[in-house]
Amino acid sequence: MKLVSYIIGLIFFTLILFLLIFYPLKILIYPDLAFIGFLKRGVGILILSSFLCLYRILRGPSPSDRIVSIDMLGILIIGICVLLSITTRRSWYIDIGIAWALQSFISTLALAKFLEGKDFDE
Repeated sequence: MKLVSYIIGLIFFTLILFLLIFYPLKILIYPDLAFIGFLKRGVGILILSSFLCLYRILRGPSPSDRIVSIDMLGILIIGICVLLSITTRRSWYIDIGIAWALQSFISTLALAKFLEGKDFDE
């Protein structure tokens, strides 16, 4: 039952994300950008890569593969923040990306130490 609710949530989230990308609100995106098609393709590639990372997190053969995949997912989220910042011309998306990068780095280090069997203060 839990898996069904996760799948329904993922489908709903994906549908809303694709609607916002391919049929954006006029308030969010400036129409005078000459390279808007390039940005749409970039977001599509990042979303596809995110789903591949999520698959690797769920089906990873080893815990180290899962950690690398979580780190890659953090990098992809930073890329989405950068594309949103370019598209909307709002700089606070860059601030969110910087905070996410710091948090992702610290969590990757903590997970690696945990998998080695060491305490966090060693």
